[in-house]
Amino acid sequence: MKEKKTKVKSPIDDFDLTISKQGTDKYILRLYITGSTIRSVLAITNLKKICEEYLEGRYELEVIDLYQHPSLAKGEQIIAAPTLIKKLPLPFRRIIGDMSDKERVLLGLDLKEVRDK
Repeated sequence: MKEKKTKVKSPIDDFDLTISKQGTDKYILRLYITGSTIRSVLAITNLKKICEEYLEGRYELEVIDLYQHPSLAKGEQIIAAPTLIKKLPLPFRRIIGDMSDKERVLLGLDLKEVRDK
């Protein structure tokens, strides 16, 4: 009769697994804009730069023009544009503006920790 080998899982193995999974969350982002205004174009450009730098290959970005789909503004409770909504990973976040304040966008996406001043 063959003997089965069983591997005992240690806390160190759990820690290594947690570390290896860290930073692999897929980001689901929606950017609500109003036509091809300067602020809309700036928001798209700035956000794409941030996503490529910090989330390369780990994000889905959907750009929604509220002029073409005005009913979506009410459904998502959009009161200003451009507005970025982070659907996943949780917690849900909403960032308003042209995404030029990189630090604020990184904080909103939970990619940077808040530092006490």
